[in-house]
Amino acid sequence: MSTATSDSRNTRKAIIGFVTSRSGDKSIKVTIPYKTPHPLYHKVINRKTVVHAHDEKNETKVGDKVEIMETRPMSRLKRWRIVSVVESSAGAAPEAISEKDVAETVPTKTTRSAAAAPSAGA
Repeated sequence: MSTATSDSRNTRKAIIGFVTSRSGDKSIKVTIPYKTPHPLYHKVINRKTVVHAHDEKNETKVGDKVEIMETRPMSRLKRWRIVSVVESSAGAAPEAISEKDVAETVPTKTTRSAAAAPSAGA
């Protein structure tokens, strides 16, 4: 039998995603967004894949952009591990966003028509 070399070993998948949850000690959920065309209508659809990853040093936080790599099964769901933090999130502590906050920032049909009415009359 020949000895295993780095050339004979398969390369592992490495992908980039966003940390969406810190479920427990050394465990995170990573969301990998991607776009794919609809098979019949050919409109581009936003899709996502959620994987559980191993974070040995507990260095990530919610919102970080991370690179993860495929690895041996570490638990029932964890098959990935953190390679590096590509981009750190701006906020130190994530806060929940309420519906009121979203309603204030997102323009709706009523707020757009109310803002356009005074300018149309001038």
